[in-house]
Amino acid sequence: MDSHLVALLPVAGVWLTAGMVADGLPRLDRVHALRQRTGWLIVLSLTGLSLMAAVALAALGTAGTTHADRAGAALALAALPALVVAVSTVRRLHRLRAGAGAFAAAPRAPVPPGLRAHAAHPLVGLPLQIAGLAMVPAVVTAGAFGPAAGSLLAAPARTVVLVGIAAIGVRHVLRHSRLAARARPGTGGPAAPVGADESPVADGPHLAGASLVSRVAGGPEVAGASPPTVGSAPATATLHV
Repeated sequence: MDSHLVALLPVAGVWLTAGMVADGLPRLDRVHALRQRTGWLIVLSLTGLSLMAAVALAALGTAGTTHADRAGAALALAALPALVVAVSTVRRLHRLRAGAGAFAAAPRAPVPPGLRAHAAHPLVGLPLQIAGLAMVPAVVTAGAFGPAAGSLLAAPARTVVLVGIAAIGVRHVLRHSRLAARARPGTGGPAAPVGADESPVADGPHLAGASLVSRVAGGPEVAGASPPTVGSAPATATLHV
């Protein structure tokens, strides 16, 4: 096995693993799992960037055409998506993990629609997947038997990768649009219960009619009920569920 293939395999493995983990983020049901997987993605992203930087520095530090130079040249396709990961994806992952960390007191809580839509944003998963797919032609070319076989396999591998990137990009955009529409109120998202604006929010969620029951039981007067007069029978209130 050539030494430049040994250098490329860990880079490709890290990016492909990160792409698979990122693809499953919007399908997670619990906030704790979302926060954990996001932490894994941050580590994988930083590891992939570090490995690419190490290979590029090794290629720059050698003279002539060496295995390190060949490995550094093979990273050209993955350089652009890796730059997007460094500039945008890592920052979005930190924001997503911070949003999931707000539910640390309730780790079994379901993922809110807003966090799910943010996890499905194309700039979260797509650059990681493109970086992984961009490493496939480099690995195929480096693992071929001889330069002639590598040049013959490079063009078909790049074509397959480009088609795969286009399909994955369309899928990311459609999924994010669907989840973002669900997260917006009044467009298919979870509807607010009737009378939710009248119930106090400091004590947490309330069942429908709970505040009205507390008022009848001795709290403030019920809207529309006349105050009792002297000598009259005590007023009673009837709840119709």
